[in-house]
Amino acid sequence: MKPYRINRRDVPIVEGLSPKEGWINMQVQFLIDKKSANSDHLVLGWTVLPPGARHERHRHFHAEEFLLVIKGNGEIYTDEGNEPAGDGDVVFTERGHWHGFDNTSSDEVILVWGWSGAGSLETAGYEVSNEDMHSHSHA
Repeated sequence: MKPYRINRRDVPIVEGLSPKEGWINMQVQFLIDKKSANSDHLVLGWTVLPPGARHERHRHFHAEEFLLVIKGNGEIYTDEGNEPAGDGDVVFTERGHWHGFDNTSSDEVILVWGWSGAGSLETAGYEVSNEDMHSHSHA
């Protein structure tokens, strides 16, 4: 079997990600997933967050998630509140725990991220918090 291979520049930005579902001004690409690579247990993505963009506090019941901050800085959301994150930081969140990212800077942020345990958003399970995370500062 020939391995799945694609260049990130050839992957379209996901259309229809709703701010009501926590996707605020994000440019998201699914590089590896069920649809593109027939992956049942892994998703790999690339996200650009312009200044002010964020992925609201959310959780997945059927997938663990990691992210790597390639460029820029902002705040990650956790079960305990918000924490600073920047270039080179790697964050791992177990299934069922709250997480997200807010670009609080004046420069764009680039994240590489992935899920283990699911090949799509639908199979990962996805719940957005009803809480306003902007009021939960973690010092």
